[in-house]
Amino acid sequence: MVSNETAENAGAVPQRAQGLLFDDDLPDLDVATGYRGPTACRAAGITYRQLDYWARTGLVEPSIRPATGSGTQRLYSFRDILVLKVVKRLLDTGVSLQQIRSAVSHLRERGVDDLAQITLMSDGASVYECTSADEVIDLVQGGQGVFGIAVGRVWREVEGTLAELPTERAEDDAAAPAPQDELALRRQARSAG
Repeated sequence: MVSNETAENAGAVPQRAQGLLFDDDLPDLDVATGYRGPTACRAAGITYRQLDYWARTGLVEPSIRPATGSGTQRLYSFRDILVLKVVKRLLDTGVSLQQIRSAVSHLRERGVDDLAQITLMSDGASVYECTSADEVIDLVQGGQGVFGIAVGRVWREVEGTLAELPTERAEDDAAAPAPQDELALRRQARSAG
């Protein structure tokens, strides 16, 4: 479960007024551009089996184009891949899948701008959301935080990785994607006649 104990204790102070952990501007996202499953896996550092399982169980579903049957290609947004990478990091540090599901559910409620301003802290059992440096310090001093994931930093890592990988436009649904490997070329040649 993601909790925001120190923000709740702040009373009437709006979250935006608490200060930002990341001052540099993050880019606007193109909501029509997406990434196919293998690209999402490479950018997030996960296996295709994990990606498929998380999509089927609703942990992280592709927001641009979901799978609609056998042979359809899922299309993941930048935000989807960012969440995939955060999930992977949480798993690597020993957080349970149940706690991760709760954290992801909480993160879905946030806008992209807010997401980039969060540091997720965990003691291995619970996940805590911090939106300011003071909250991180309070959590660590209270003995609750063992590790942290600065989502803004993960954002920049994913952005750098995806800059080198192929994208696909959502409206290109009817057009055949450009083959990326020998197997794809053979399939295309076979289907052409």
